[in-house]
Amino acid sequence: QVQLVESGGGLVQAGGSLRLSCAPSGRTFSSYTMGWFRQAPGKEREFVTSISRFGGSTYYADSVKGRFTISRDNAKNTVYLQMNSLKPEDTAVYYCAARGRSLGGFRLEKDFDYWGQGTQVTVSS
Repeated sequence: QVQLVESGGGLVQAGGSLRLSCAPSGRTFSSYTMGWFRQAPGKEREFVTSISRFGGSTYYADSVKGRFTISRDNAKNTVYLQMNSLKPEDTAVYYCAARGRSLGGFRLEKDFDYWGQGTQVTVSS
């Protein structure tokens, strides 16, 4: 069973930055496609960003493009989400997601097989 452990959430003022981290257990980290999703109160969970197994391809939601950066360090078995210029509308629970199978897309919940428990990010105005 793959476990995903997120860290780095918290409270920040608008315009500030946070960095989230996620480290999956189980198989070799480089075998996972990784992603981040978020769910704001009263809304459905939505795609934020994802990264291919060796980091060669990244994908972003339009709402975070240019402000958020996903990266991975396969030597440290960790994926990061650097969030800059945060806005109150970025407030949500952020979920780390992983896919072990090689085939699949990068933007839909069904493209990922494993999920973390989520970490709260709150941006105050």
